[in-house]
Amino acid sequence: MTRLDAITELMLETFRFNGRLLAAGDALVADIGLTSARWQVLGAIALSAVPLPVAHLARNMGLTRQAVQRLANEMARDGLVRFAPNPHHQRAKLVLLTPRGQAAYDGAIRRHEPWASRLADGLSVKAIAAATATLRVLRQRLDDQTEARS
Repeated sequence: MTRLDAITELMLETFRFNGRLLAAGDALVADIGLTSARWQVLGAIALSAVPLPVAHLARNMGLTRQAVQRLANEMARDGLVRFAPNPHHQRAKLVLLTPRGQAAYDGAIRRHEPWASRLADGLSVKAIAAATATLRVLRQRLDDQTEARS
């Protein structure tokens, strides 16, 4: 197998894994009013050290601003997040969790822990860390290529 074959196989497996991960995540949190996408946005908000506007959340998540804005608007209508004034930008409101959003996120995390533990069964921390490091390097290279084209 060549290096090109190996990276292509990794890309294809990543696509397959992403699809399965999203479907499994959707099933895991459906009954608490979430999808994988909503859970991801709630997590980005919950784990941020400071309140952020949609554009910054999207950048941190590697998603488009439009996709995150659509999700934030839906979640605001459902009472999971709220928009607050941004002292640094009049139009780019900050996205904050509501108590209902925090409860949904907390519920998702409680489900995540045993689910992730089952996925990790039989894998060493070293193997998981190596996979993470490889994906991180590839993501950073994609980011660098995107920035170079801009």
